Amino acid sequence: MIALPTNTMEISMSVTKEQIMDRLRTVKDPELHRDIVTLNMVKNVAVCDGVATIKVELTTPACPMKDIIQKDVKAAVMAIPGMVDVTVEFSANVAAKSPQQRAAASNPLPQVKHIIAVGAGKGGVGKSTVAVNLAVGLARDGAAVGLMDGDVYGPSLPTMLGITGRQPVADGNRLLPFEVHGLRSMTIGAMVPAEKPLIWRGPMAQGAFKQLIEQTEWGALDYLIIDLPPGTGDVPLTMAQMLPLTGAIVVCTPQRVAQDDARRALRMFQQLQVDVLGVVENMSYFIGDDGKEYDIFGRGGAAQMAEDMGVPLLGTIPINMALRKNSDSGDPTANFTGDPTLARELVEFVRGVAGQVSVKTLHASAAPTLSIS
Repeated sequence: MIALPTNTMEISMSVTKEQIMDRLRTVKDPELHRDIVTLNMVKNVAVCDGVATIKVELTTPACPMKDIIQKDVKAAVMAIPGMVDVTVEFSANVAAKSPQQRAAASNPLPQVKHIIAVGAGKGGVGKSTVAVNLAVGLARDGAAVGLMDGDVYGPSLPTMLGITGRQPVADGNRLLPFEVHGLRSMTIGAMVPAEKPLIWRGPMAQGAFKQLIEQTEWGALDYLIIDLPPGTGDVPLTMAQMLPLTGAIVVCTPQRVAQDDARRALRMFQQLQVDVLGVVENMSYFIGDDGKEYDIFGRGGAAQMAEDMGVPLLGTIPINMALRKNSDSGDPTANFTGDPTLARELVEFVRGVAGQVSVKTLHASAAPTLSIS
């Protein structure tokens, strides 16, 4: 028989960098009210035998919140069982330019105030539905809004906006966007036959995306919403390099398999130094003819994911027959004027996004812009 140790101190569990990073996600910048991992302030973590050294990069060498951050970092990490000591080292890299700063310097859309990307880790979660209804909702609130179908492999806007068969009009070498539902919109789907598969390698998809951005006469806009292809491929990278994004929205359905991919999409945006405005839980629940709510996919999964990853939940959108019908018929405006439950959920989502944009704008002067290590 093997004798088990009677002294619990004899059982050694080594602390990992991943454990420390998880704890650091609970430490918030006192001014920006976001965790220091999401803000890319954590530059390096080294740990051995319970002794950790954490390098944190500040927005300015004379940061007034330095002592508070140091205290909070130490308290958070020392709470891990097995930790012996924590040293916090500070640096500041105010001269470094992030991809977003470089994009701002060569911004091809200087008349657009806010550019918002709508992405998802996988297809079929309703990303295009969310993008279309966000654009329509913002326009209904009085904003000048553009909507670009950046999903060059599977464009959905021709159907969802009711512009199937319509050809874009050119003014010289510029494309005039479609004016529909109070929006200005452009999609690659209007330039190719409906059933033609776009069998493109990465550089071709990147080129098509750039052309839609640069050759469309968007004019002055309060918001440009970009519906991205699913996944973490070439097009999101091109977008982040080209455009000074206000932020990104990640769409997810409640079930675990969708959450796994959504987490990757969220981390992709953060790695590209694009602020994640929040998560939308689509197909959150279903209201039957009996008036009861049914959680077909396990309601609340995306909300829990958003909480775990330290980003806001922007809204929940139900499975709704009217939403499907209006999308298929190309009449998204009807989603806001018909079923009151659907309209309420969409309005709350749209205003949640607008609120996050306002918060980001308010703190723009204090937001750190750091290089990817």
